[in-house]
Amino acid sequence: MGEFRPVANGLRTDHPVPGLPFINDERLPLDNPDAIERTGRDQGEGLWGRTDPLPGGGWVAFTTEPKNRAYAWAVHYHPDHGRTVLLVTDGSWSGLHHDWMYGHTGFLYRHGGYWWDGTAWHRPGVVFDGAYERYDARPVQDALTVTAADLLVHPADPGKGSIATIAGFTAHKTALPNWRDHLALWAEHRQRVPDARPLDQCVVDLKAPELEPGSLVDRTGLAKIANIPEDDLPDPKYEDHKMPEPQAHGAGGPLWSQPVARDWAEQHHRDHGPGALLSATTSFGTPQPQGLVADHNRLTKVIHVDGKQTEEAAKTLAWWPAVSLTVGTESLVPMSALRTTLIEAVLSHLATGKKGRSGIWIGTLRRDVVKVFDWYVQRKPDHTAGLLSEICLDAHTRLDVDPETVGQLIRRSLHHDSTLGKETIDALLDTALPPSAKAAES
Repeated sequence: MGEFRPVANGLRTDHPVPGLPFINDERLPLDNPDAIERTGRDQGEGLWGRTDPLPGGGWVAFTTEPKNRAYAWAVHYHPDHGRTVLLVTDGSWSGLHHDWMYGHTGFLYRHGGYWWDGTAWHRPGVVFDGAYERYDARPVQDALTVTAADLLVHPADPGKGSIATIAGFTAHKTALPNWRDHLALWAEHRQRVPDARPLDQCVVDLKAPELEPGSLVDRTGLAKIANIPEDDLPDPKYEDHKMPEPQAHGAGGPLWSQPVARDWAEQHHRDHGPGALLSATTSFGTPQPQGLVADHNRLTKVIHVDGKQTEEAAKTLAWWPAVSLTVGTESLVPMSALRTTLIEAVLSHLATGKKGRSGIWIGTLRRDVVKVFDWYVQRKPDHTAGLLSEICLDAHTRLDVDPETVGQLIRRSLHHDSTLGKETIDALLDTALPPSAKAAES
């Protein structure tokens, strides 16, 4: 998900965010997205506006708030589920726009990116599925949707609530302590709105066992779930963007649900696992891709065999020629072109296999293609996940072959002809294939 921070609810929203104040949005023409856009667009320096139709119906609209330019209004209208009206910081609207338009992550976000699409709750987008160029949608187990009606069953005093005005508004640093009173006041205002959405259809929050405070984990717990040292986690000062958005904060820092931690671990191992799996130790005692080590050892032997160089000198002389074979944009072997050729070879095989017998058995890849695959991933192991994702994406978009079929083909072909060994092949593919390509296999 993109980075954005809602700071307040519009008074006429159908789905209030818990803990945030309500702001009078009566100046906002909520039934006219073009008018919302015109509120800010071309109205002066630093003002902007935008609206877009949604692919499944409805629309989104954004505008700078002219009376308080630090903030912007964001409105999402769904033909079946009503409207969401949020105030966000003016610099963060683009992340929300991307999520609403292209993220395939619903339209309501709670607890650090848990999302609702009108039907079900899903965990935050953490595991990327390159076959479809989007995050894998993972349903929340035993999720319970909490509506405004559910919350207002309990006593609340609208007299203790308040509705803020936009002029001079400053975002609160913490959640409002008596938010249910503010919600009760919001509900009173809705009684004066014709055709207002019933309170039992106004989604406020999500409850699930995995979000119970006692089950959340800190950095130590997340590292344990990922089976890596805590020091190997991204640095919170400089690499915080590499961590999932936390579900809560405790005295010691961010806290995550265990399923989100497991998702992060899965993505982390997809990014880094192939490099660790296909690594070897050089004669200098340093870890490198096993293909580079093999090239270095072979060149060392060639240089040393004439007897004019000591073994240590031969190792040193062989190192940079070995590196220059496959490393860098000017490498002797054009690795980018080799990757493209490998992708096209797999796609050509898939296209031939489908002719006249759609969806029926596709034979294994040619042995030479498998040989090139082995050679490439041993020298570029960190590119394995990207390579497999691109193959699955192109097969899906160009040939209408589903990722699972591609994953089965690659696994079967490597089992048949790869020199990496069955155990290594399975470990590599279980880690590096996109989720949709290995769902039925592992």
